[in-house]
Amino acid sequence: MPSIPHAPFPVSGSIAFIGGGNMARSLIGALVRSGMPTERIAVAEPNAALRQQLADDFDVDVFVDGTDAARAADIVVLAVKPQVMRSVCTSLAPVLATKHPLVISIAAGLRIEQIDQWLGGGFPLVRCMPNTPALIGAGATGMIANAAVDRAGCALAETILGTSGTAVWIAHEDLMDTVTAVSGSGPAYFFLLIEALEDAGAKQGLPRETARALAIQTCLGAARMASEDGEAPGRLRERVTSPNGTTAAALQAFAEGGLRELVAKAVEAATIRGAEMSRELDRG
Repeated sequence: MPSIPHAPFPVSGSIAFIGGGNMARSLIGALVRSGMPTERIAVAEPNAALRQQLADDFDVDVFVDGTDAARAADIVVLAVKPQVMRSVCTSLAPVLATKHPLVISIAAGLRIEQIDQWLGGGFPLVRCMPNTPALIGAGATGMIANAAVDRAGCALAETILGTSGTAVWIAHEDLMDTVTAVSGSGPAYFFLLIEALEDAGAKQGLPRETARALAIQTCLGAARMASEDGEAPGRLRERVTSPNGTTAAALQAFAEGGLRELVAKAVEAATIRGAEMSRELDRG
């Protein structure tokens, strides 16, 4: 049977990643799996071991210096830590000034205006907040673009970020701190829940390995049902809660302990901290 050719990857330009850490690696892997030619991907990473691993695993061009990677790029993905973003942008500014490529930032807490200013101004810029499940193609990313990004640029960013999971647009940049609190930090909340279920099961007599396996698979299965069923999470909860049953007893204990209020408090704390980080980095 003749093979069916893959459709060409819908991103026609070249991409430079400035920073080759875990999140950049997840996006690069997703792009390659989705069919983007590796010769159109460049990565700048100062760590020699990480740089070599990226070259070996994905057959992409790697560089020590960001200016070398970004010189001919149509899209630049800023994937460095927020604390070094100002110096990285300042070094890139002369190289990017003539071409003004689409810039995508995945740095937490940094506003579009800050990054644009550090680059020299006037750039089409997309700020996004991915999360760590992007490493396995199951990420959740919130995005917002400035006025310099046209419809084609938005589609381009959505295609790139969507290769590693779900990518959604946010209406106002202030809400990015809430995106960070809900989905950016969110995986840690579920890891904590898995830990708590494991500990509770072990306390009731289950072998710890058994309690862990059951807790992990239960969270995975519930997330898949919420994603695939189409019903609201509240309705799914009602469907598995028989009156006066075991689930109802557990949910009553959660309610008495103030679970909803505690989650709201946690998300609020993370949202406030995200805004604080932005101000701190602006001063720095």
